[in-house]
Amino acid sequence: MSERPTALITGASRGVGAAVARAFAPTHHVILGGRDESALAALAAELPGARAWPVELTSVAERDVAGIDRLDVLVHSAGLTRLGRIGDLPAPVWRETMELNLFAAAELTRLLLPALRRARGHVLCVNSGAGLRANPGWGAYAASKFALRAFADALRQEEPELRVTTVYPGRIDTDMQRGVREQEGGAFEPEKYLTAESVARAILAACTAGPDAHLTELTLRPIEGPVT
Repeated sequence: MSERPTALITGASRGVGAAVARAFAPTHHVILGGRDESALAALAAELPGARAWPVELTSVAERDVAGIDRLDVLVHSAGLTRLGRIGDLPAPVWRETMELNLFAAAELTRLLLPALRRARGHVLCVNSGAGLRANPGWGAYAASKFALRAFADALRQEEPELRVTTVYPGRIDTDMQRGVREQEGGAFEPEKYLTAESVARAILAACTAGPDAHLTELTLRPIEGPVT
């Protein structure tokens, strides 16, 4: 019997990252990356074969990935949203946003490239509609997501033996979205949003499309009106 593939998911302590971990757990060894050690430990206990990987992604180093010799799937799900008009956002907010949404993903990928190459693996970047269109008040976040898109496009061309997918979901029913709506001053309306589980299933589908299929971009939007 062949050994199960391995998937590393960042931002796995909650939201989309946790949903992705649950989606992959039946078929993969899952490495749960994130800051919240207790939440990661609880999820690892729930998923057979999963292990917590507490890490500060903005300072990830060689020692953190020691022992990961082969990696079939890397999902960049960790991220943060800081809204505000350009005239009101100081440089530290831009730096914080870029550090987690872009630099951490780029550095972790760089460190794991030998393991990914060995498995002819798949890198998936959870982006946003803001990675395709920038709106007022979203300058810092959109800039980080536009840059993440460019990172994925470059990686895809530089590493032709890897598959690289950028996922552009609309609003998702998560704690992060609740915080976004608070920053926007609007109501949190989960019935109008995607579920984290739907996004996770789409990510899993991109990874299981077949060895001859390279799904480079995936856009998801909530269905308007009642679901029948």
